[in-house]
Amino acid sequence: MKKSDRKRTVKRRILIVTFILICLVLIYIILTRYLLPSSLRPGDYVISDVGYGPVFTSVPASGIVNPENEVLLLSPSSSLVSSLAMAPGSRVSKGNIILTLDSKSLIQEIDNLKDQLGVMENDLQKNRLNSRSIRVDLDYNAEVKRLKITSLKTEIIAQEQLLKVGGISPALHEQTKEELVLAEKDLKMTLEKNSIRLKQLEADEKGLQLQIDMRNKELSLKQDLLERHKIRAPSDGIILGIYTSVGEKVEKDKLLIKMSDLSTFKVKATIDNPYISQVKIGGEVYALINNTSLRGKIGNVSPVMKEKKIEFDVFLDFSRYNKLIPNMEVELQIVTQKKDSVLRVEYGPAFNKNKHQDLFVIRTGKAVRETVTTGLMGTEHVEIVAGLNPGDRVIISNISRSRHLKEIEFVDF
Repeated sequence: MKKSDRKRTVKRRILIVTFILICLVLIYIILTRYLLPSSLRPGDYVISDVGYGPVFTSVPASGIVNPENEVLLLSPSSSLVSSLAMAPGSRVSKGNIILTLDSKSLIQEIDNLKDQLGVMENDLQKNRLNSRSIRVDLDYNAEVKRLKITSLKTEIIAQEQLLKVGGISPALHEQTKEELVLAEKDLKMTLEKNSIRLKQLEADEKGLQLQIDMRNKELSLKQDLLERHKIRAPSDGIILGIYTSVGEKVEKDKLLIKMSDLSTFKVKATIDNPYISQVKIGGEVYALINNTSLRGKIGNVSPVMKEKKIEFDVFLDFSRYNKLIPNMEVELQIVTQKKDSVLRVEYGPAFNKNKHQDLFVIRTGKAVRETVTTGLMGTEHVEIVAGLNPGDRVIISNISRSRHLKEIEFVDF
């Protein structure tokens, strides 16, 4: 090949390569400016707010909602079973009558107590009237003696004047003074006796009142027992068993009914073999119920494996949650690692496993690409170590077609 031909071939190749490069640049410009989106419309993205809270990783488990407790209803006294209103398996509401005990003898005892109380109340009233009468007599006797003492004192003063002029004998004056001393002693003794007598009357009244109070207390207990002869459901629940029949005589504290308590619930959970090592008593769990996470703790763990799974109980912190229903299937998250009160944002497709990654942050009507440092990648949230502040709004959905852009405009933002 001639040298000139070789040069032409090289030039042609250079022109072809240059043409190809120019075409690639043009294609890139067309894609980035016209074909690939440089703006976002509502519905094209999902935004999450940055804030503080827990971030945790978890392994999955599942469970069934069960009543947390069973209730045992015992016989309140020895009696006969007069009627049964429910059967095993029946669902009952709080206050529903399940079983009734015979109360004829108890009603008779209550009527007798009421009659006794009527008599005792009458005796108390008579005693109070008698006390008032005696108090009047005692006060009258004491007042008479006081008047006598006053009279003697007046007489002694008059005698002293007469004694000065010789109108009476000294012996008569001394006799009057002695009568005054005796009268004062008599009054003192009378007052002491009156005090003792009044205390006796008060003691008698207190004794009668105490007897009445005891009878009232006994009556109250009998009436309470009469009400408890109607065996009622202490809470919403399901009757698991009835251990008696109509006409049977039952002794006090005999087990009559066993029922579940539907006021509080727990989760009977199972977990697959690969995750069994994560199940530990006291471990933290989240139950997902109707888009709500209920926190709980792992309780009893079965040591026996069934079908490559183990069973364990989850006791919920909010066991009275109104959306809990018996036999409801729930998903569980067994927490394996957790950080509390850290800066976080919801997990989404925008994240990858890299420690440093670019995210789009909302800044005054547009999304600006910024580099963010992440920490713990949790099940529902991602820890933010650097690059974001509380209150920032971040696009967490997949917008990979726009990742090459530094900014994205919003349409109708």
